[in-house]
Order: sequence, then C-alpha cells, then structure tokens
Amino acid sequence: MKITLKYFPFLLLLFSVSLNAQEIKAELNKEFKRQEKVSYILDYPKNSKGNVPLIVFLHGSGERGNDLEMVKAHSPFTYKNLIKEPVAILAPQCPANTWWDTVTIFNLIKEIQEKYNIDTSRIYLTGLSMGGWGTWKLAMEHPELFAAVAPVCAPSDRVMEANIGQFKNLPVKIFHGGNDDIVSPINSINMYQAIKKVNPNVSLTIFPDDNHNSWDSTYSDPKFYEWMLSQKKN
Repeated sequence: MKITLKYFPFLLLLFSVSLNAQEIKAELNKEFKRQEKVSYILDYPKNSKGNVPLIVFLHGSGERGNDLEMVKAHSPFTYKNLIKEPVAILAPQCPANTWWDTVTIFNLIKEIQEKYNIDTSRIYLTGLSMGGWGTWKLAMEHPELFAAVAPVCAPSDRVMEANIGQFKNLPVKIFHGGNDDIVSPINSINMYQAIKKVNPNVSLTIFPDDNHNSWDSTYSDPKFYEWMLSQKKN
C-alpha cells in the first residue's frame, strides 16, 4: 500500500484522536418541569347526586386551533340525548399544527378528577381520526385509568402494536369506515388482530358504506353508550 506523504499528518491526527477517545457510561436522572396548557369544554350534569361517569373525547385534526366550540363537532355532544344516565363529557382542544400531547391530557383528566365528583371506576376514552390515534396512545400509556376505550377511524403505529400487552385487560371497541380513503381501515384491522391475541374483550366494527366519516355511525347508536357505560373497573 502506497501512502502519499501529503496525507500523512492527517493520518497521524486520526490515530491520535482514536487513542484519546473515551467511552462514558452514565445516567440522566433529573426532574424536568413543563408548563401544561390546554383549553377544554366540560359538560357536567346539574344537580347530580354522587359521583358521575366521565367520557373523554378527543377530536380530529379539523377541530384544532382556538375556537373551542369546534370540539363539539362530530362528537358525543351531538347525541347527548341518547345517553340514559347523567354523565360528564370532557373535550379538550388540540392546538393548531400539533398532534395530541397525551401527557397533558392525562394531567387534565387527573385535574378534573380532583375538582369534580367523578366516578374513577367509570372513566371512558374515545376519539376520532387524529383523536383516535390519541385514544390508542393514551390508553397504551395509562390503561389503568380507563374502564373502556373506543377509537374511531384511527391511525395506529408500530409503537402501539409493539406494546399490545397494555390493552390486555381493557375493554375495546374499534370502529372504521370500509371506504375510508384518509386513514386506511387496515390500521384498525391490524390493531384488532393484535389485541385479540391477548384480550378477548375487543371488537371491530367496519361500516362498509362509510368513508372517513364513521363517527356519525358510531356516536349515533344508543348501543354504543349502553356498552360503554356498562363497563366498570374492578
């Protein structure tokens, strides 16, 4: 091998750097403080006696921003008359150009629990599209918090599929439109097939004629609320 002399100092430099390198093994163990800020609507029943169930609803990408009234679009708010018992409905709003921060939503739910008479054995989570993704993610991170979850036309990802054991004790109903050209129904099919291996208490409903809007078919069905409110944590 022929080494040109003009490159020789550079080779010596590389050799010197490699001799001086050190491998450092350490651990970061520090508490980081963060500001939690999220707008929300809480529909709380008047004159309720005792603790009430809580339905947490996460909207889709089209309702992001600072118009808080938007969170009630395409939601269980539209079909409150179908719910046969007093319930609280919590709908936070995701800021524009972001996706759901599930740490913030978890802290919001805990805050609502502290301020209001919430039945902690009957907290339910549902969301559509981007909010369905948030439903999967929050349920994966805190399955102990919820009595049941219901993602609608939801994207999923490999992190969720890799942590499928988190859903093993959680009643789950999944809904999707068969003609969805925004979020493929294969997302819901994959999650259903994965959860089914560890949890028999999961179901998948495909509305064959629905496109991305499968939320109307889901939330307009009284049986949806009957199923959800019948679930209770031990």
